[in-house]
Amino acid sequence: MKKLLLTGFEPFLKFRSNPTEAAVRELDGLEIGEYSVTGKVYPVVFDRIDELITGDIEAEQPDTVVCLGLAGGRHTVHIERIAINCIDGRPDNDGFNPDGEKIDAAGPDGLFSTLPVKKLESALREKEIPASISNTAGTYLCNNVMYSALNHIQDKGLDIPAGFIHVPAHHEIGTELDIPSWSQEDITHAVRTIIENL
Repeated sequence: MKKLLLTGFEPFLKFRSNPTEAAVRELDGLEIGEYSVTGKVYPVVFDRIDELITGDIEAEQPDTVVCLGLAGGRHTVHIERIAINCIDGRPDNDGFNPDGEKIDAAGPDGLFSTLPVKKLESALREKEIPASISNTAGTYLCNNVMYSALNHIQDKGLDIPAGFIHVPAHHEIGTELDIPSWSQEDITHAVRTIIENL
């Protein structure tokens, strides 16, 4: 059976919980489609994320990598097409405030997802799960983990499809912050559907 590395994030900024953490913990260790899932939950810390994702790719030797992140305020699943070599935005959970620095000074300006983004979009919509392809993963930790994974895989010449999926907030967050939200069950179901259609 193939191995899937599935990653999510801990709570951050104004979000006191994170649906990607819950999804990853629920799916860790399960067999879904062609894959045995290994789940990892990462801290929202810029100076650790590259080491964590590249270390897990080396240690786990997955056949595919799917990273998840919360996009508070969005109302659909967003399948990210590209990651850029830049960090910027609000402070991370250690208080570091990025200011447009490069993730890798010698790396390419952008790296495209190697997941089947169009196929995944169609598969989700066929299951009546609202989904679209997004052409920006932002400049925060979500973009950083996507870029770091793709950059490492390309640099090492590995044949491992990898990419990033943004999910909406769950109802706990939606109620607290008055933003669009899904049930955690629906979010986790969307992630399962993605894994089943890789």
